[in-house]
Amino acid sequence: MNDLKKTIVFGGSGFLGSHVADSLTERGFDVTIFDMKESPYLQESQNMIVGDILDLKQIEYAIKGNDIVYNFAGIADIDECHKRPLDTIKYNILGNAQILTSAVKNNIKKYLFASSAYVYSSSGSYYRISKQSSELFVETFSEENKMDYTILRYGSLYGDRAGDRNSLHRMIKTAVKKGKIEYYGDGSETREYIHVKDAADLSVEALNEKYKNEILMLTGSETIKYKDLLSMINEIFSNNIHIDMHSKRSKAHYKMSPYSFNPKMAKKLVSNPHIDLGQGILTLIEEIHRKLNS
Repeated sequence: MNDLKKTIVFGGSGFLGSHVADSLTERGFDVTIFDMKESPYLQESQNMIVGDILDLKQIEYAIKGNDIVYNFAGIADIDECHKRPLDTIKYNILGNAQILTSAVKNNIKKYLFASSAYVYSSSGSYYRISKQSSELFVETFSEENKMDYTILRYGSLYGDRAGDRNSLHRMIKTAVKKGKIEYYGDGSETREYIHVKDAADLSVEALNEKYKNEILMLTGSETIKYKDLLSMINEIFSNNIHIDMHSKRSKAHYKMSPYSFNPKMAKKLVSNPHIDLGQGILTLIEEIHRKLNS
């Protein structure tokens, strides 16, 4: 890829960030994690800094001496962003701008920003707006300061280490605990799920020089309707799950597609081979069952 090895992962204690940190470590990178809480997944060779991205001095201290910055920090839940617009501005936009400022000051060679497929969409509420704004900040900082970047637009993620804010994790946890799933929608909604480990590996692949100053889409390779996804989960549970369908209650999420016309198109980067959705769901069920019974 290149000879740059010292890497800091902002938001590296979280669901996706922790997997990216591990993928970097596996490939021989010197990894530092910066987050508001210590990572429960911290490896012996990884460094940990507990801090706040709203504190510019903490950011500058943490970035110093690194070559590469990944930014996964901020509020990642769409519904939470919808309820907390001011905090969304502070953490998703101002926080990113402060990390960018420190990156430029410390001559960072490559900046990778975690964006979302929702930037294409008319859905996504304040979450979408924060990602659109932050992408523009990244591009402009790059133009003004000659700092290379790659923007990573993630689709629907699932897999181990996800919390209850992750829709697939939440549904399966309810199925394990209560033998039922409550779904808000008519089942025709579609998603392109990508396993978090595949997304993490692709996030490291994005360091390749050929993706310099590019926007990449990281989503699953196949589209699935929610009614088919729910049927798959039910079959894995030997058809013992009761599925309750309710009217959709949130307009913040897209139904069929996150896409609306946007002239800044992205290249889609796919993992091949990749973790099969059915196998990934089975592994997730095993993880949730183990945690609930430990």
